[in-house]
Amino acid sequence: MSDLTVFPTHLQFMHRRFPRSVGKGGITDHKVEGDGATPRGTHRIVGMFYRPDRITPPAPWAMPIGPRDLWSDASGQADYNHHVRAPYPYSHEKLRRADPLYDLVLVTDWNWPDAEAGKGSAIFIHRWRKPGHPTEGCIGLRPADLRWIAERVTPASRLIVR
Repeated sequence: MSDLTVFPTHLQFMHRRFPRSVGKGGITDHKVEGDGATPRGTHRIVGMFYRPDRITPPAPWAMPIGPRDLWSDASGQADYNHHVRAPYPYSHEKLRRADPLYDLVLVTDWNWPDAEAGKGSAIFIHRWRKPGHPTEGCIGLRPADLRWIAERVTPASRLIVR
């Protein structure tokens, strides 16, 4: 069983339960850029990024995060909700952060690859800030749980948000 399923109280993967956080806007059927909500539905895992200066690669298909790696949240741009590199003149998130939030990131296919303007971007699975602390729309996990999952998840895995 390679699916990750988000339930009201936990995330389940490979018959194990993990505490998790969701977006501060809750779970929604109508995701909008900046609403802080986690989109309900079935999303494929389409990528994995990691900080090679902080952790070892969790899987052979994981891509290292470098100083120029960004994620576009510039709604209306052709590369909205895609990995981009600096210099990038439009709105974006840095993947290489000073804090450890994005040291390991699983990328979902929410509004990707053919992104619709305003439907939300950067819906990832990453470490949480602290237990129970909401995200900006992603799924947050304890660092050790995220690592355990990343070592076992495949590009065929799905994130199911109920």
